[in-house]
Amino acid sequence: MTDRKAELAENLAEVEERIAAACRAAGRARDEVKLIAITKTFPASDVALLAELGVTDVGENRDQEAGPKAAEVPGLRWHMVGRLQRNKAKSVVGWADEVQSVDSARLADALAKAVRAVQTAQIRDEPLDVLIQASLDDDPERGGCPLSELGALADRIAQSEELRLRGLMAVAPLGADPAAAFERLARAGEGLRKDHPNAADVSAGMSHDLEQAITHGSTCVRVGTALLGGRGLASP
Repeated sequence: MTDRKAELAENLAEVEERIAAACRAAGRARDEVKLIAITKTFPASDVALLAELGVTDVGENRDQEAGPKAAEVPGLRWHMVGRLQRNKAKSVVGWADEVQSVDSARLADALAKAVRAVQTAQIRDEPLDVLIQASLDDDPERGGCPLSELGALADRIAQSEELRLRGLMAVAPLGADPAAAFERLARAGEGLRKDHPNAADVSAGMSHDLEQAITHGSTCVRVGTALLGGRGLASP
């Protein structure tokens, strides 16, 4: 085993134990929480090593970095988790299995149009799974749909044949108690599921706050630093 693979294996074991412990403390089963490895700025070779170690889901923040990695390491489930501009929709649907950062009707429409185009070209058959990014701090610079507008955006997505609404994603506000933020997200998720019962995914929790997120019902944690370290080299 290479030094880097050994390092990643050790980190993965530690993250897995943290998730398992948080699930036990919350009275939840470990298989209720998916781990997405966030590999932004790290090379495709690290993604390949994580895949060898059993990681199946990978998340990226930037389309231009993710596309080449997804092509180089096939067979994984790829998630777009960063803020997304509408003009990148066509490119993103070429590699992403899921977009977790849908925060406006205009972006949803752009993704639906892009999916329709690749379906017509017989590049992809399935709808695109999407999560609505909910804003927990109303900071426009960080993206996210205001909680008061979630219902309308969810209805818009549900009307699309090209998109499949899976749930909510959020990032805890900077400098705030993550537990309180994730409690708000949990309530928002409960409200969403009243009208959209299949939108049961809650993507919340990162390296520093995954325990609090799992306590409040997260079904998906997005972990980068704790898995890969704090310094990455840009992918070729």
